[in-house]
Amino acid sequence: MSLSDITSRIAAAEVAAGRAAGSVQLVAVSKVQPNERVAEVLVQGQRCFGENRVQEAAGKWPEFIKQFEGVDLHLIGRLQSNKARQAMELFDSIQSVDRPKLAQTLARLAQELGRCPDLFVQVNTGEEAQKAGILPGDADGFIAECRALDLPVKGLMCIPPVDEESSLHFALLAKIAKRNDLSGLSMGMSGDFEKAIALGATHVRVGSAIFGERVKPVAGNEG
Repeated sequence: MSLSDITSRIAAAEVAAGRAAGSVQLVAVSKVQPNERVAEVLVQGQRCFGENRVQEAAGKWPEFIKQFEGVDLHLIGRLQSNKARQAMELFDSIQSVDRPKLAQTLARLAQELGRCPDLFVQVNTGEEAQKAGILPGDADGFIAECRALDLPVKGLMCIPPVDEESSLHFALLAKIAKRNDLSGLSMGMSGDFEKAIALGATHVRVGSAIFGERVKPVAGNEG
């Protein structure tokens, strides 16, 4: 598959769902991909990318950002508090805000830096013990806490359990977003992004279908 194949499928899914053309943003997940593959996708015109790890992104993206205008970089992996400053300086969006301590650190750094990336709260819709994210029952309170800290929460993100119907999780995330007046929904990956678009996704995260298989297996937030 190719970038053009994925963008065509996104456009068709928008039409099928009665969504406006261009209402869904493709986040090309470039984690653990060689720079040559990333450069090829940049040359084809893709500008929104997702990375899992701050250190990997810091070694890859500053040079690309100099070469290509309009790069929009999203952190989709879990953020350690001690990497928060570096993340805030590099990324345009952080999709993995998942705990009060991190929110407090981001709020403090936002005051120091005078800016803050767009933020998405990660919701653990499957309530999986091994997975990061705020539990659904705690989401409303955590969103309110982030807003009280003047953090720019733009939306929600989820990674459904691999052995469950993802549409149920997308619908749950959309419900939480609606009652909290949040417009952003980052949900849907390589195997289910059309379902996510039908249920309101504004961002879909697609990696291997664009870049090919990863160089090495890494657990994370893209399927």
